[in-house]
Amino acid sequence: MALIKSISGIRGTIGGAAGDGLTPIDIVKYAAAFGTWVLTTTQNNTIVIGRDARISGEMVSRLVTATLQGLGIDVVDLGLSTTPTVEMAVPAKKAGGGIILTASHNPKQWNALKLLNDKGEFISDEEGKKVLALGDSEAFDFAPVTKLGQYSTDDTFLQEHINTILALPLVDKAAIKAKNFRVVVDAVNSTGGFAVPMLLEQLGVEVIEKLFCEPTGDFAHNPEPLPENLRDIAHVLEKGSFDLGIVVDPDVDRLALVNEDGTMFGEEYTLVAVADYVLQQNGGGNTVSNLSSTRALRDVTEKHGGHYAAAAVGEVNVVTKMKETNAVIGGEGNGGIIYPELHYGRDSLVGIALFLSHLAKTGLSMTQLRASYPNYFISKNKIELTPEINTDQVLEQMQQRYAKQPVNTIDGVKIEFDKEWVHLRKSNTEPIIRIYAESDSNATADHLANKIIADIKEIISVKS
Repeated sequence: MALIKSISGIRGTIGGAAGDGLTPIDIVKYAAAFGTWVLTTTQNNTIVIGRDARISGEMVSRLVTATLQGLGIDVVDLGLSTTPTVEMAVPAKKAGGGIILTASHNPKQWNALKLLNDKGEFISDEEGKKVLALGDSEAFDFAPVTKLGQYSTDDTFLQEHINTILALPLVDKAAIKAKNFRVVVDAVNSTGGFAVPMLLEQLGVEVIEKLFCEPTGDFAHNPEPLPENLRDIAHVLEKGSFDLGIVVDPDVDRLALVNEDGTMFGEEYTLVAVADYVLQQNGGGNTVSNLSSTRALRDVTEKHGGHYAAAAVGEVNVVTKMKETNAVIGGEGNGGIIYPELHYGRDSLVGIALFLSHLAKTGLSMTQLRASYPNYFISKNKIELTPEINTDQVLEQMQQRYAKQPVNTIDGVKIEFDKEWVHLRKSNTEPIIRIYAESDSNATADHLANKIIADIKEIISVKS
């Protein structure tokens, strides 16, 4: 598998030849590039690192740590942690940047370096290009032996992260405790296995049933929190002894919820429900999600008198748009909650605390709460890319075909049809074109997606 270098970080499979996966040589090269970038742009010689529990994590961490020390950079290592915890630690430690060692929802053979600026936010596309250029040129200046960086660990910061969440005005511990919630947690044998139960205990949740909560990195199922991967937790909930299920991905920045009867709340609706609560409590406000996220967020936002804006896919793009529009809540339809009052990063832990506050205050069951929101269905499809396909030309021709419809081209091509839409874009992390379509029924969404796929195949066949 080729090494993937994008706005989502430096990502690849472990093993193989240099440049054809994430090998030790690639890890050292890009860690050195990022360290050099931090030193030159911030004049700050401290970097915070942390990792999820995947099998290669310790090896990757040692390589990154030694490389940064070799540049004269002090490393603060949070060890097994979560992406949002590292994000919050960077400014708290007054560091020049951060590196999260996680391939997020990718399977266990993958790992990645996700890069943060001194605010604890993902570096921009422009900044990322500078880091990649440094890596490709290998323009590194390592420190003399008397000026090597120092190494320290901090295993307390997760608790600081949780303390900050518990102190948020909209997190209602008393309401949550009074409901005596019984919760099942699926953390896919990564760091959510200890982070989520820690939070739930301190929120006053009565019963916490742990499923795949040992942080071994040997993922018990595909780690992307999609319905087809969540059959085990669904079977537990079907028995009727619990109020809800909570599922996080390996680095705890995506949150999926399962209803009390084992049906899916819907990953797209995690943000919708949390936004509804925040807007309700704040008396309105603006929201942002990416172009591939459900229209339901727009409906809920407008119901509360706010303004909704769409951003290009990618957390850094959503954050930029949230700052531009002064959004009070935002995120991505993959279960990513960004709550600026805490920090500008996707954070499952704050999502859990806000959602449970909302559920407790409504007095509704999970299925009742889900039924209170506009019902849309997204059909998610993809086409594998081959070298002879010019993706940009394909997308341009699709734009021309549907020129009579409202079209947004800030990230691929999004075509709107009244309350339906289809979004075509190249993936940042895989060699595919993603085709997402949304409508008010699964069948209609699938039909719309299949119509667009047929159009794309026709364009490709004509060109070949």
